Amino acid sequence: MKTVLILTNSSSGLYHFRKELMQKMIDKGYQVYASTPFDDTIKELKKIGVSLIETSINRRGMNPVRDFGLLMTYFKMIKKINPDLIITYTIKPNLYGATVARLLRKQYAINITGLGTAFQNDGFLKKMVIAWYKFVCRKVKVVFFENAGNKEVFVSNKILKEDRCICLNGAGVNLEDFPFKQYPENEDILHFLFIGRIMKEKGIEELFYAINRLVNDGYKVVLDILGGYEDNYKEKVDEYVNKGFINYYGYQSDVKPFIEKAHCFVLPSYHEGMANTLLESASMGRPLITSNIYGCLEAIHDNGYLCNVKDQEDLYVKMKQFIELNHDEKVQMGFNSRKHVEEIFDKRKVVENTIKSLQ
Repeated sequence: MKTVLILTNSSSGLYHFRKELMQKMIDKGYQVYASTPFDDTIKELKKIGVSLIETSINRRGMNPVRDFGLLMTYFKMIKKINPDLIITYTIKPNLYGATVARLLRKQYAINITGLGTAFQNDGFLKKMVIAWYKFVCRKVKVVFFENAGNKEVFVSNKILKEDRCICLNGAGVNLEDFPFKQYPENEDILHFLFIGRIMKEKGIEELFYAINRLVNDGYKVVLDILGGYEDNYKEKVDEYVNKGFINYYGYQSDVKPFIEKAHCFVLPSYHEGMANTLLESASMGRPLITSNIYGCLEAIHDNGYLCNVKDQEDLYVKMKQFIELNHDEKVQMGFNSRKHVEEIFDKRKVVENTIKSLQ
């Protein structure tokens, strides 16, 4: 029996975005272990047959001295389990986990689910991360990317050669879990929807500016927000909730009822691997407005608008253009969203391509 060890920083992310991959491996007779911090989804992971190892990870910052304990945890874990293949997701498991895998001469695959802040600014952190990735990628079996832009960063920085790069269509979306829903008939108040961590890099400031201006222009719109606070925006959100043009629902384990109610999903993010919230909203037949960047632009195909990144005026213009479409045009955008996801982002195709590349 082939043994696979997955290293990641979130059990909820593992369950929501990789459960089909793990289920396919288990169905093929693999023994699958997963090392992750625990949350409420561990019960669901156990149901599909994953052997879980609780592993504490500080998701903020890169400090090898402070994170030395994680390195040693991975070392002991890999020695004990002796897996045939190690698969890593997110930056700390990618770097610390793959370092141990390379030193112990284990076969491993790395997933780049987004470049994150480490690659956003030139400086010591970026140089350190690039050098570290060069070290772990020298012996890697394959590196999976969720968009072509991230792959080009790795190739252009000579982190690895193109023949060991596989570009997937994100994590894909389960078309049955996110079924098509009829577009809302009632447009008395138009609902824009944002799902994600409330932080600057998700474009939340630009979104606040745009919705505020649209309301001041006299448009009957509201912004529904789902997600926890990562940056200090609680006071601003509370102010807009009191003014009546934001509904804040906090973190929601099931986003589908909110997508179904929405007229348009908006994500003005600064950087993404592949934004799953865009794919899920599109799968349910909702138009999209998002940033013209890799990881977001792939979701747009006659089903919404791209706006310039970090450009509050352009976001406002695109949201206004959407509002002024007639109902039939919005409905057609919703149909186009579903069709695009079915053709490109079907989870079953992504899982098949992943397993094929790992063999």
